[in-house]
Amino acid sequence: MTEIRNNWTREEIAKIYNSPIMELIYRGASVHRQNHDPNEVQVCTLLSVKTGGCPEDCSYCPQAARYHTDVKVEKLLPTEEVLKAALNAKEAGSTRFCMGAAWREVRNNRDFDRVLDMVKGVNEMGMEVCCTLGMLTEEQAQKLKDAGLYAYNHNLDTSEEHYEEIISTRTYDDRLETIDNVRKANISVCSGGIIGLGESENDRIGMLHTLANMTEHPESVPVNALVPVEGTPLEDQERVSVWEMIRMIATARIIMPKAMVRLSAGRVRMNTEEQALCFLAGANSIFAGDKLLTTPNPEEDLDKKMFQTLNLKPRESFKNAPAVKFEQIPQH
Repeated sequence: MTEIRNNWTREEIAKIYNSPIMELIYRGASVHRQNHDPNEVQVCTLLSVKTGGCPEDCSYCPQAARYHTDVKVEKLLPTEEVLKAALNAKEAGSTRFCMGAAWREVRNNRDFDRVLDMVKGVNEMGMEVCCTLGMLTEEQAQKLKDAGLYAYNHNLDTSEEHYEEIISTRTYDDRLETIDNVRKANISVCSGGIIGLGESENDRIGMLHTLANMTEHPESVPVNALVPVEGTPLEDQERVSVWEMIRMIATARIIMPKAMVRLSAGRVRMNTEEQALCFLAGANSIFAGDKLLTTPNPEEDLDKKMFQTLNLKPRESFKNAPAVKFEQIPQH
């Protein structure tokens, strides 16, 4: 089996990332087969439970209040509506349900109490429940864990060096602190980033270096390609090529062998052949449904067709999860 390392150097990661693409895909595929079932892909659904009006200035995000985009500001969705969406997602084959709120940080108020109720409800359906709510304190992370939260998403977005070019309303250390708070509460960490933000290849390698050298690798590493949105500072960015996505996916797979590598935003622009190469290189998770927070995503029936064509099967919930660390709340 592959050795799990947390002491990668940038040079080692750069050498992998820059290796000839066919060799890189082959190596990614080999590591993938040693650690995962290559015919299995986890299907996740992401729902925006509180959309728009965010005070942050992330240059890629249409939900930032300061940018003029088509995103309408909405209040927190009713709990019943969220649970119905989770049930629909489960029936369509999703095993992880992620709820996103456009907040800078979690505040201890009624909205947070309602999110805790949503977490309990989705957990009781037997799905892995994930949230992405912005910055979290240790105490808030513990409350989410007690409600049955399985995973928390908090992306690094880019390298530490490039970060302030993209966001000025919080620091890279703020990001890392939230991830630490999530870990302390024994919640599974979902953390990756976005390519196509005007970063250099060195920045991509830097972000992978930070992720791979955490005390524990994130259980889940989303690789997103920027979907430029009109009205945001990055609206004119060029589309990232599928080969750049493959380089990121294969490198992430090689240096973080056990992680779920998620083919996330930008998938709507990929055909089945391009997605197949991503799965071959080491991706083993996708987001399904018609929207990823506020950007388009392939329709469910297209994904079902792709799964049939590629002979892929959906991964079950809580697979390989340590029983004690992530105890599932019993069904009522």
